[in-house]
Amino acid sequence: MKKYLPILLSLLTVALLFYVAVTQKNNKRNNNVNVIKSVDIKNTKAEQKKTNSYSLGAFTRQANCMRSPQFLRRLKIPQPVMIDLSQKRYKGVAIHYGNKFQQTMHPKTWEKYAYFSTYTLDTQGNIYLIPAPFISVQSDTFELQKNIYKVGSQSSELEIFMSFDEVKASSNNPYGLNAITFDCDDKTLWASSIDQSTYQSENGVIYHINPETKKVLQKVEGFDVLTMQLINTKKGKHLLVGSARDNGLYAYKVTQGKLSKVPEKLLELPSANEHIKKVKIKAKNHLELQTIPFSYSLIAQSSKKDRGIYDARWNEANNKWELTKRL
Repeated sequence: MKKYLPILLSLLTVALLFYVAVTQKNNKRNNNVNVIKSVDIKNTKAEQKKTNSYSLGAFTRQANCMRSPQFLRRLKIPQPVMIDLSQKRYKGVAIHYGNKFQQTMHPKTWEKYAYFSTYTLDTQGNIYLIPAPFISVQSDTFELQKNIYKVGSQSSELEIFMSFDEVKASSNNPYGLNAITFDCDDKTLWASSIDQSTYQSENGVIYHINPETKKVLQKVEGFDVLTMQLINTKKGKHLLVGSARDNGLYAYKVTQGKLSKVPEKLLELPSANEHIKKVKIKAKNHLELQTIPFSYSLIAQSSKKDRGIYDARWNEANNKWELTKRL
């Protein structure tokens, strides 16, 4: 036994050094970012589906802090305007204005990063855009999905605002970054990605971003977000998220700028094939839910087939959500 002791000590030393190296690498990668891995989300979802009893609390529609781009005034483009990412006639971004929105601002430079799926504005009028893979894949399609894009409020120039090298869209899952919203309380951005998810595993990420420093303040892993919307209720601040994997609407509690580990389920749509693509706060205790079919495959984003709109109203007396589909 004694003759093997030096060998065993050597192996233990190597193992210890390997552990230290891996730990240091992970710490460096996280770069002081608060990372939460929601490993029990699947089990939590199953329990939520049985109970579905979480009360979001009463809420009202609040004044929006977001502003229109300043270049509209410089170019003497009158309000109201409509930012168009529908891909029906224009690649990239288009802004419609005038009588029945029949006039259009669409510089050719707004086409250079292909297609977008959604956007948000900040208090200065900057437009932050999220990419979208289109049905015809080009050589740079997957590479474009890792960026948040920005149209400058003053300059009107479209540029890459921030890149996430860890986001790697592919032919197996062409979606990268896919949702974004601006936080009026602390002037930050919330964004999400679903590139690492497969049909078997849910590996989506929510990012909380300081747009001034471009620093990621928090990462919450393990939920595939299709859309997001911040809301303040009597029970506090929440990040509402529509799921890319099921027909549910969920809520993360936001406390001092940090998300809770797992979301609470609020409601589910009547059809399993429907997914919530957009959430709007319409009035007191009233949400509008816009829905689409979604299967992690390339579809024509401009198609209106199988899309729907629901009115979700919170009944305080009965402590439950009431869903009505618009015809």
